[in-house]
Amino acid sequence: MKLRYFSTKITILVLTLLLLPAVAGAKGVFKLKIGAEGKLCLECHEDFKKILKKPYVHTPLAKGKCIGCHNPHTSSHDQLMATEPNNICYQCHNLMIPTDAVSSHQVVIDRQCTACHDPHASTNRMNLVRAGSELCYGCHQELGNKINDSKFQHSPVKKDCLKCHNPHASQKHKALLVKGVPELCKTCHKTDRKTFKNLHMNYPVDQADCTSCHDTHGSNMAAMLYDNVHQPVAKKMCKQCHATPDASEPLKLKQSGYKLCQGCHYDMITDTLNLKRIHWPVVDKRGCLNCHTPHASASSGLLLKPQKILCAECHADTVARQERSSTKHPPVDEGNCSACHAPHGSDNQFIMNQASIMDVCASCHDWQGHSSHPIGDQVIDPRNQNITLQCLSCHRSHGTEHKHFLYYATTNELCIQCHTGFRR
Repeated sequence: MKLRYFSTKITILVLTLLLLPAVAGAKGVFKLKIGAEGKLCLECHEDFKKILKKPYVHTPLAKGKCIGCHNPHTSSHDQLMATEPNNICYQCHNLMIPTDAVSSHQVVIDRQCTACHDPHASTNRMNLVRAGSELCYGCHQELGNKINDSKFQHSPVKKDCLKCHNPHASQKHKALLVKGVPELCKTCHKTDRKTFKNLHMNYPVDQADCTSCHDTHGSNMAAMLYDNVHQPVAKKMCKQCHATPDASEPLKLKQSGYKLCQGCHYDMITDTLNLKRIHWPVVDKRGCLNCHTPHASASSGLLLKPQKILCAECHADTVARQERSSTKHPPVDEGNCSACHAPHGSDNQFIMNQASIMDVCASCHDWQGHSSHPIGDQVIDPRNQNITLQCLSCHRSHGTEHKHFLYYATTNELCIQCHTGFRR
């Protein structure tokens, strides 16, 4: 009994001694040399003397608190970081993304702070690794190239993206905007001036979404309209679709759905409505506006967004399947859905743009040289007497987890679905 009691006391004593350094460290009562938290580090890390001369120095470093981020003895992380590098900044900066933010910057979500900030010191405000818009172009290269190549450039964009965007998150607005549209635009553009009203045919566009017509990052069209402009807009024929400027609701559309568009696109819409299979967005309450913008667009065909992104809003499962696919089908991967499907409607199954699946595939693939296996309209699928053998009998056009988007992992597994006598 005494031995057990003595053993328990020893155990408690050992645990206490092990925990003591952590407690002492928390209270800052280590017997450290003067300056051991930071100044002592400079005796070896002499290059930091130059870094400390930069105009913007990270507060912990300026105060000589290297151990705020680094463990002076050993670490499981690179650079002797005191904890997981992606979490180190959040020990002090834990409110970068507000609760219930409408939009958040992906680099902040991923906690990649050093992609934008130098953790020690910088010649730029907020310890940024580069100044102004050039920092943003490091990731948004395609957008940066577009802005630099645009014939008509938006002045605030050239100077600094932060004029319009919050770099971390926006509590109330999409696209990291610091204010909503049109409020943001009106901080620079005086909508009460006669010139502004004349340019907009006296319509109260100060209450509308400026980005439905104008490309805020820059354009090759005058007035920074998107590169693809709807003809009524280009010709300032607003009354073609809207009520007159002096009406009680001047921005109200004259008709809803496809009926409004039918006034100009009569043949196309009439032909579509006579098809056996109609793409449902065409005939719902919004009609053409589900996919097209009525004013101007950066995408051809006045699409609201690039085709892959637009189609994915309804067909997310199809796009996700392609992302998982072992072999990428180029039309799907590149977002060219209309290579196979008719976007408005068709007489064919799955609103394909040709009656025969074989003909659809043949527009890209010489399937006749693909295999000696019988295939075509005269060959019945042994699994289902109501259908014929064609490309989709073996391949899934939107992709699978297997090579060549086959339905099964091996050719053997695929073949024995029909040739049951060879199953083992």
